[in-house]
Amino acid sequence: MKQQFLKYVANLRFAILNLLLIALFSILGTIIEQDQSIETYKVNYPLIHPVFGLISWKTILYFGLDHVYRTWWFISLILIFGTSLFTCTVLQQLPALKIARRCQFFRTSLQFKRLDVSTTIKNKSLNALLFNIKHQKYLIFQQKNIFYCYKGLIGKIAPIIVHFSMILILIGSIVSSLTAFKSQEIVPKTELFHIQNIVSNGPFAKIYRIPNRVNDFWVTYSKTNTVEQFYSDLSILNENGDEIFQKTIYVNSPAKYNGLTYYQSDWNLIGLRLKNNNLNITQYPLISLLKNKEKIWVSWIPSNKEQSSGVTVLTNNLQGYFSLYDKSGKFLENIELNDANFLNKEFIFVDLISSTGLQVKVDPGIPLIYIGFGFLMISTLLSYITYSQIWIIQNQNNLFIGGSTTRALFEFESEFFQLIK
Repeated sequence: MKQQFLKYVANLRFAILNLLLIALFSILGTIIEQDQSIETYKVNYPLIHPVFGLISWKTILYFGLDHVYRTWWFISLILIFGTSLFTCTVLQQLPALKIARRCQFFRTSLQFKRLDVSTTIKNKSLNALLFNIKHQKYLIFQQKNIFYCYKGLIGKIAPIIVHFSMILILIGSIVSSLTAFKSQEIVPKTELFHIQNIVSNGPFAKIYRIPNRVNDFWVTYSKTNTVEQFYSDLSILNENGDEIFQKTIYVNSPAKYNGLTYYQSDWNLIGLRLKNNNLNITQYPLISLLKNKEKIWVSWIPSNKEQSSGVTVLTNNLQGYFSLYDKSGKFLENIELNDANFLNKEFIFVDLISSTGLQVKVDPGIPLIYIGFGFLMISTLLSYITYSQIWIIQNQNNLFIGGSTTRALFEFESEFFQLIK
């Protein structure tokens, strides 16, 4: 019963069925937003009109479809599929490789009828034929008047490497599901921060509590005044506040330290500093609005204590250019930083307070996944190497010769008839 169970687990149909289930739930996890709030699912998947008549927010939460890749049943499917691959490798692929390495001599001419191609030739030089075979990089083995030749044995290793690489990828995905976490932080320039706004995390994820600092943040613009790139200069500090790591990051150029990866994800303007005639600094918040897919920040600067009059300030960049409007929406003027404004020259805009959006990730499974895909690419190249075999029996003046191959039969037939030509 144990052998029958292992053979069933190693069966190709069982593995394909398991793989289809994994693919199905992976697609479901892609369609359904992952790691969102309950309110989000209640709005998008109501009970009154469930999606496809089945999927409502209660169904999603009950089966864990809001975090598919970390559920016990999805990880179980991956473990079963990995077990199937490992069992198939041990019970089928390794014995097949071991058999392929053996010298398989044919004793009778009747055995040639099962081969892909075979023929009988008379009055031919055996030495010339063996020389041609050797020239085609075959290994030749002899027992008296019987010869066995093969080449491309490394191509038989490709299926084993495929299974090994897929097992590595599966292990890496499980490690990622259990130990990875992702955080999204919005930090003002020059401020210290800790990793605390966790978006998603595995049950065994270790949250790093090291202090970080945003030293500087700036944006570069193209000639058409559109954002070209935005940069954050980051420092990682020790417990005493001393800098132990520093790097300037930008989009597609993250910082990596001790398993942590810092990505530049977004930016924002959060405040505006003004200086009056008494050299007092006042700070006002900036609110972001979206107009024609372009961000605009707006603030209200009162001119009296009752805040009944004042100006509306609009800006759409970090370069320090502002447009002023009165309370009725009438345009007043455009000014820059450190220029006196319209209000009787009483205020000067001295600074724009910006914040940077950082995504911090830890994913210990990524190296295993990358290594697995590396071996998968190697196995793809190895699979193009054809494993070919040739048998020869010398009987008086007759030579019985035949051969078989694992792929590229037409090329093998051409090579075979070129050898005996």
